Amino acid sequence: MDKICVVGDRDSIYGFAALGLDTYYSSGDSDEDGKLIKRLAGGDYGIIYITEAVAAELSEVLAEYEESVFPAIIEIPGVSGNTGAGIAGVKKSVEKAVGSDILFGHEE
Repeated sequence: MDKICVVGDRDSIYGFAALGLDTYYSSGDSDEDGKLIKRLAGGDYGIIYITEAVAAELSEVLAEYEESVFPAIIEIPGVSGNTGAGIAGVKKSVEKAVGSDILFGHEE
């Protein structure tokens, strides 16, 4: 599990290939995208970045991996903008690991 990939719409993720990451374009069909995530999660990927828009469509599938160490599925903003879901997910994971809110009292 040493590979990293990015899943999302073409405009949001095509640049990640230049960084050496594997890229997988969303089909726009939640069933097909769910199958893609399951296939990637069962493979050699330790980290799967997924755009917030695609992740919003796949909440049930992604919930299956919330308790897993690998793969780490991390939401990132797409070209349509930041919904805040990615930051909220990371914050929730850190709170669970550390046992407290690391941003308590910190204005965003």
